[in-house]
Amino acid sequence: MKKISLISALFICVTISVFAQKKWSETPKETFNLVKNQGGQSLGYSPISGVKILTINGFAFKDLNKNDKLDKFEDWRLSADVRSKDLATKLSIKEIAGLMLYSSHQSIPARAGGYFAGTYNGKPFKAGETDPTDLTDQQKKFLKDDNLRHVLLTTVQTPEIVAQWNNKLQAFCEGIGFGIPANNSTDPRHGTRAKAEYDAASGGEISMWPNSLGMAATFNPALVQKFGEVAAAEYRALGITTALSPQVDIATEPRWARFNGTFGESPLLSAAMGQAYCDGFQTTKNALTGWGFGSVNAMVKHWPGGGTGEGGRDAHYGSGKFAVYPGNNFNAHLIPFLQGAFKLKGKTMMASAVMPYYTISWNQDTKNGENVGNSYNKYLINDLLRTKYKYDGVVCTDWGITGEHKLLDSFLDGRSWGVENLSEVDRHYKILMNGVDQFGGNNDAKPIIAAYQKGVAELGEAKMRARMEQSAVRLLKNIFRVGIFENPYLNPEETKAIVGKPAFMKDGFDAQLKSVVLLKNQKQTLPITSKKTVYVPKRFSPASRNFLGVETPASTDYPISIDLVKKYYNVTDNADEADFALVFIQNPTATIGYNKEDLKNGGNGYFPINLQYGDYTATEAREKSIAGGDPLEKSNDRGYKNKTTSTTNISDAQLVAETKAKMKVKPVIVSIFTSNPMVFSEIEKDAAAIILNFGVQDQALLEIISGKAEPSALLPMQMPANMITVEKQAEDVPYDMIPHKDSDGNTYDFGFGMNWNGVIKDSRVLKFKKKNGKLN
Repeated sequence: MKKISLISALFICVTISVFAQKKWSETPKETFNLVKNQGGQSLGYSPISGVKILTINGFAFKDLNKNDKLDKFEDWRLSADVRSKDLATKLSIKEIAGLMLYSSHQSIPARAGGYFAGTYNGKPFKAGETDPTDLTDQQKKFLKDDNLRHVLLTTVQTPEIVAQWNNKLQAFCEGIGFGIPANNSTDPRHGTRAKAEYDAASGGEISMWPNSLGMAATFNPALVQKFGEVAAAEYRALGITTALSPQVDIATEPRWARFNGTFGESPLLSAAMGQAYCDGFQTTKNALTGWGFGSVNAMVKHWPGGGTGEGGRDAHYGSGKFAVYPGNNFNAHLIPFLQGAFKLKGKTMMASAVMPYYTISWNQDTKNGENVGNSYNKYLINDLLRTKYKYDGVVCTDWGITGEHKLLDSFLDGRSWGVENLSEVDRHYKILMNGVDQFGGNNDAKPIIAAYQKGVAELGEAKMRARMEQSAVRLLKNIFRVGIFENPYLNPEETKAIVGKPAFMKDGFDAQLKSVVLLKNQKQTLPITSKKTVYVPKRFSPASRNFLGVETPASTDYPISIDLVKKYYNVTDNADEADFALVFIQNPTATIGYNKEDLKNGGNGYFPINLQYGDYTATEAREKSIAGGDPLEKSNDRGYKNKTTSTTNISDAQLVAETKAKMKVKPVIVSIFTSNPMVFSEIEKDAAAIILNFGVQDQALLEIISGKAEPSALLPMQMPANMITVEKQAEDVPYDMIPHKDSDGNTYDFGFGMNWNGVIKDSRVLKFKKKNGKLN
């Protein structure tokens, strides 16, 4: 027998260790192959992507870069930190720049025209001809040419369609370069459709929950964590791995247009709710690190708090770009981050991403004195967020902040607040060097690459390469953590079974019931348990135009499904025949606080934002604005003292008064949907009972009115007595208004609410209670 050489022996040993005792099996699916490792991660790969399976020590691994060997970033046994650092070193600057991009809004399928438009082989989408699960031409371009991997989803036709689209998207990404999967994301998508009827035995398109204000009204962080767990399961079934939420800004300015996306005005309540929200979304149960296939990255927003816009104006518009702090209360706005989203109870430790707001935090840069948008401000990002508070997750700008500023009143305007004089490249460079990792709404890598080249010229290639890799590691880590490097693919039938399944729909409906606030119940008008006769007046809805310019014509119709009401009561159109009336209205609908027509009359364009139904003249407003300055304006004064403004739905207050007149001494129950604090003095006196909601199905309201459920929610904000107290309050301070006092002597203050026994006084109120205007 011939002797075996040492080299041959080693080869045999390696061959045995690599190929012997195979510990995985493979199953072909409709559009991908599923590989299951015994005691290891399951893998999914597309047979058309060119990816092969490597067998190492019996286990299967994806050869994503197709080099026939196992790299560290391909080894699912290693930590996300090790893998992301390995891959970051391999990427070109162009590929890292692609990771820093965040797509504009993608509708599945793309619309034929307008803001969410796209084309398929050069043609617009046409129902019956175009496959809605296909990628658009624009998506293929930004994925391949710009190496973009963070995709923002908006509307989807059905869960099954988006699951099939996701599989095509991931197969496309898998076949390019290092096979980095797409990290799909979404803004909150679990809102309610008011007229949708709840059926415990049936499912829906997606579970429906109250909005953030409604969740805050429960004063129950455990409910919010449950929402996070349910929403994460539905998101993952849709291929979504990042939530652009929660919004933990403390809403200390009652006129702010984004008030309804917050958890109210309490720093501690917002911190507790934000913490629970992130724990629910990010935690995979029984996972060693908390991260896994059940996890969704939470991008908490908006650092360092966006709820202090001067006069209530919002920074999506140039007219609202300044956040002011007349109460010197800047630090309170950090509490929801420092004590909430950055200090989780679960194993994931902190929200994996954070988004600064558009605003210029006026005079809060105590080091450099810069008044620029938050992402542009080195003090706020590098000195505070990164250095002082040691946040090392992803920082992503809000959408469109590097674009050109051309209009003061356009939602689609570029929002380069404070740096309008800089070039597009210099804006990117300034953001990048502050420690920001990602550019929201930017599909184009060219200005990032140009910013890198500018840095090389100023600082040298080694330093700029290190800076780019630093962001690449953060961005990749969030993709590795959620498991989609291993398997980004979906089973459309499983998606259909998970999204909106009956158990999730029930959880959402139960949460809706717990979010409704009973504000008034004169002589125990509610509940009305017997099948009495109700009069429901029709409501006038004025013509409106949304932020994209889409118009809705005026209409007069029943504000609730009458067929649904008939399941609870007899219904009549004659008030004389009714035992009680049920009036559905909305809070006063205000403007953005700016009207360019005023410029023609020599004005500055600025007006008050109104929280009452009737016309309001701002006689008590400050003489001059705190902040000001814009290349498109001649004056730095944005004040509006003595100007008058109207609301578009004064008809709601008139409807309450008219119904009271028709009903005479019989009770009028008023149901209000609100997105902001509001002045109640115009309508409260005519109502025997008032229930307040922040976005629920009509059926939830009827369940409470009929006594099938008991109200338990509390106000997460104050309701002002009048507009004078609104003007006198400081934009950055909570609890500093005089609250409305109703005809029963109850005060609509933070934490107020009623049940069938009267005013609620329980541990929830005490936990988040204020004392002398400050938190305990």
